[in-house]
Amino acid sequence: MDRVDRCIVLVDAGYLLGAAASLLAGEPSRSRITVDHAALIQGLRERAESDTGRPLLRIYWFDGAPDRVPQPEHRRLRVMPRVTVRLGALTRSDGRWAQKGVDAAMHAELTELARNRACSDVVLVTGDGDLLPGMMAAKEHGVAVHLWAVQAADGDYNQSEDLVAEADERRVLDRVWITRAVRPKEFGGVCAPPPVPRPEIAAILSAPLPESALAAASERRAQEAEHTSPAAARNGDAERAPAAKGVPTPKDLAALRAPGATAGVQHPASATLRWSSDKGWVDRPGVAAEPPEAASLPTLAQLTTAEQRWADREEDITTVGGDPYEVGQVFARRWMERLPDQTQLRKLSALYPRVPHRIDGELLRYAARFGLLAHKDDQIDEHDRYAIRAGFWREVDTRTAVEHAQARD
Repeated sequence: MDRVDRCIVLVDAGYLLGAAASLLAGEPSRSRITVDHAALIQGLRERAESDTGRPLLRIYWFDGAPDRVPQPEHRRLRVMPRVTVRLGALTRSDGRWAQKGVDAAMHAELTELARNRACSDVVLVTGDGDLLPGMMAAKEHGVAVHLWAVQAADGDYNQSEDLVAEADERRVLDRVWITRAVRPKEFGGVCAPPPVPRPEIAAILSAPLPESALAAASERRAQEAEHTSPAAARNGDAERAPAAKGVPTPKDLAALRAPGATAGVQHPASATLRWSSDKGWVDRPGVAAEPPEAASLPTLAQLTTAEQRWADREEDITTVGGDPYEVGQVFARRWMERLPDQTQLRKLSALYPRVPHRIDGELLRYAARFGLLAHKDDQIDEHDRYAIRAGFWREVDTRTAVEHAQARD
């Protein structure tokens, strides 16, 4: 079989983005940078075709992800033209994240492409010396190997010297090239909007607990005191851990607003966030059952046509970033836009501080698509749940405020 005159790019995303973060932000944490993935892929394609003089067949993007679950950036990348995403595992050890299986996958892809004569030139964007055997095997099959480096922050090598010595051609992606698609977050990069302050989350976390929760906390402290050594208590040597302030749950916040709540416990005026409750909240004394009008509210699935469902998935993949707050906003916006009767929106607003169970469950299942699961127990992290519902209610509040203003005019 004749060799095809075209090029293929294999990208180790951990190396590329980690080195870019070191160069631009001073440390290799990818959380310190924002990336315009469309611009980055286009830049890689143009540079590869220019350097090799061959048309591009495909870009392979190798990265790690917790439990190999695609993250929002992987979902966007894998629907781009000529891009294939390969995921290894991402594991946390001693407080640090580490990729597992990415190098092996790159090695296997490189040798398979060379053996099948799929290209005449291959571009490797990596620094790991573990790929040396794969590079040597590709050369033996007649493939020209181009090794690209990201400019090192300290001006030294950030690649294996064995890789550098074995490569047929070598190029450096310098700061000017990198900043076309990557920005450090602290400098207000244009690739993504700056984070919006979310005072409603802070207000909830600082809200006072209702009487029942305070009583339970006091009881726990009393039980802990009973287990303290009598001798230590007499000598005054017992170590007293500071009493940790509990985080109000949806149940607690419902009790704060419920009729008959303790008069001395006030809900802060700034705490406008509205929550769902789990099904056990109806057993709490002083909290009324979910009103019957909640059952009449339609779910998003009931409001969505097949054509809209397809468009929603396309939007989720290509434009929704996956931030928990943003996810809640997107869900609420779709639900409100598709309501046939806007009086149902007023019904929803009147259910403060609870999201109806059916809608809340659908909201959290939607959020789970974006990799927002805590992989230890397949549950969404508590703070992420707060942010998801915060985004949902902020969007509802914005829409109802607009309607009130229009009604006054």
